[in-house]
Amino acid sequence: MHVLKQILAITRLNLRSVPLRPGSSSVVVIGIACVVGVLVSVLAMVTGLAQIMTSSGRPDRAIVMGTGSSFEILSNLSRDATQTILDAPGIRRSADAKPVASADALAIVRTVLNDGNAANVPLRGVGPAIFTVRPELRVVEGRAFEPAVRELIVGRSAQRQFRGMQVGSRITLRGADWTVVGVFESKGDQHEAELITGAETLQSAFQRNAFQSVTVQLQSAESFPEFKASLTGNPALAVDVLRESDYNQQQSQSVTQVLAAVAYLVGGIMALGAVLGALNSMYTAVSGRTVEIATLRVLGFGAMPIAISVFAEALVLALVGGVIGASLAWLAFNGHVISTNGAGVNQLAVPLIVGPRTVTLGILWACVIGMIGACFPAMHAARAPLAAALRGN
Repeated sequence: MHVLKQILAITRLNLRSVPLRPGSSSVVVIGIACVVGVLVSVLAMVTGLAQIMTSSGRPDRAIVMGTGSSFEILSNLSRDATQTILDAPGIRRSADAKPVASADALAIVRTVLNDGNAANVPLRGVGPAIFTVRPELRVVEGRAFEPAVRELIVGRSAQRQFRGMQVGSRITLRGADWTVVGVFESKGDQHEAELITGAETLQSAFQRNAFQSVTVQLQSAESFPEFKASLTGNPALAVDVLRESDYNQQQSQSVTQVLAAVAYLVGGIMALGAVLGALNSMYTAVSGRTVEIATLRVLGFGAMPIAISVFAEALVLALVGGVIGASLAWLAFNGHVISTNGAGVNQLAVPLIVGPRTVTLGILWACVIGMIGACFPAMHAARAPLAAALRGN
């Protein structure tokens, strides 16, 4: 008999017997579903975080910070350095010849989440050209803040997370009262989790005289090398110059790597348990059909088709578990938003995205778990001595 026909015949026979073994079969399906569900849910946060960190990046926008500053909050730029940056070549100019740029001051303040817990939120002080530098930033409720007045606008994400962020509300930040005069959106990027006011207002309120970064709109994406060279080649400056897209990717990379490592570590530990469950289940299935398998071998069925049929059964059970786990993760988490401390300094609203790539990865994990769990039972089925097997031993 042709090998392929033998494999198909035995596999059909095995699969028909699965309903007769609901206990052992469900161990495989449920175990793998749990592994895939956990893996996909954590990777959904990785995907969402990467999306919000890179969605606002533009190749014709650059950010300048103090040398060696891993995060914007750790940067420090003097007023003289900021003016030198604003005079650099390659920056787009407005009709009145002013640079299209925003020198930003950043402070981390404490406020209260909707659940009553305290949390950090970034308060960003921006320049008057901010809405030109970032055209995606739009006030959708109320109005923009006035200069030299303790007014601020809040991101849509921050409004959803924190108490007292409605237009007209007054909030206390480090002992001073501020008025919320507007709500802004910026296409779901990380800035929607911020509060924004004028840079000079923030510096006055917090008794500061320095900036944390300068964001500039370049004449074109091709202007970046000229702009960067003029600043990094200036001995009076100690700055790092990055395209905004590169900066955002750099910021998200470290966090997403940690989350991915956690996902694979937890998934790996759970996968070990699922492998043991599959191993036990398949051994049980093979042991219960010892005489049947020996009879097939006497009738001319080869050892390889029998072993492959065991792998096929395990693969089918694993696929069922993988699809169930991925489906439950998609139903439970896709489109939801969670709050997390971004790099330990501010609160971020991270959308959970269960996409095709994540689902595919989860199902691949399920298949690998099933195949590993079936390895030893398959070899046992193929190598069992015929005489003992026919006696049911």
